[in-house]
Amino acid sequence: MTRDADEIAPLAPSEKPTLRTIAEMTGFAIATVSRALADDPRIAKTTREKVAKAAKSVGYVPDRAARRLRTGRTQVVSLLLNTEHEFLGFTHEFLTGITEALRGTGYSVTVVPDQVGEDRLAPVRTILRNNLADGLLFTRTECFDPRARLLMESGFPFVSHGRTEFTTPHAWVDFDNEAFARAAVHRLVEKGRKRISLILPEDRFTFAQHLRYGFMSAVRETGVEYEIVTDVTLDSSTRAVSEALIQRRQKPNPPDGYICVGEVMALVTLSALDDTGVTPGVEADVLAKRASPIFDNIRPRIETVFEDLRATGRAMSEMLLRRMAGEPPEELNVMFKPDAGFGDKS
Repeated sequence: MTRDADEIAPLAPSEKPTLRTIAEMTGFAIATVSRALADDPRIAKTTREKVAKAAKSVGYVPDRAARRLRTGRTQVVSLLLNTEHEFLGFTHEFLTGITEALRGTGYSVTVVPDQVGEDRLAPVRTILRNNLADGLLFTRTECFDPRARLLMESGFPFVSHGRTEFTTPHAWVDFDNEAFARAAVHRLVEKGRKRISLILPEDRFTFAQHLRYGFMSAVRETGVEYEIVTDVTLDSSTRAVSEALIQRRQKPNPPDGYICVGEVMALVTLSALDDTGVTPGVEADVLAKRASPIFDNIRPRIETVFEDLRATGRAMSEMLLRRMAGEPPEELNVMFKPDAGFGDKS
């Protein structure tokens, strides 16, 4: 005979709820409870709902160690994350999308720091060697990323934020930075700008190549003068970038159009212009890629292109779930496109 969860007295604070606890609460067998919590379609929907309600009422959390021994799976996804990013809200938006997609799947996400200047294979080797996760997500992808190579050789499921140049297919989610750079140049030329400046990521990152190609294609198409700043990169300190921009403004024929690959770069550029007596929208224009609404509250307003990092994290998690389920990587690619038009910040 089954019983309602409301009929059972609450557990003492020191007691940890188990499958047996829920079985006693509901009157179902432990095996039935286990299958119901796994959302086994062979278990009646009403039973699954009753078991889920009972589990929630006592704060039941699956014993991952026991599950790992039984299935060989950790129910964990690892995210290699570089916390120093060109977007101010990157970590929050990206993680929110990831956790949204994993909700209800039984998977949790662990964040592992990824320092681009260090051995990027070290954390991957640790995860593989100690079986710490069932799948891996990572950002700041390189053209011939050593992490992707190792994971492909190991047959370990992963999804990269950004593409590689490997001929072997793998799952990835990316933003069309080539299209962004091309559109940004054309927009600044439309606004009458004569010399356009761009600061790129380090060459080893794939999106640096895409940005460069889109930028150079557009300046050739329009005939506009241009310069790619070479003494700093997207990962340089804000002080170094500011100094480089200010020094350039003090030389002849400075740029009057700036393309910023991210919110941090845009803020530094606006500060450098202000420090040199330049008014954005008058003597120069700034066009930036953004991932948050921060520029809605900054004056003077600038034109922006939105990159939806929450949707990116969600797509990467959904794709990883499919890879872990055995789906081949050939079709597991998503390319997010820039906005059709620029934000009206006039």
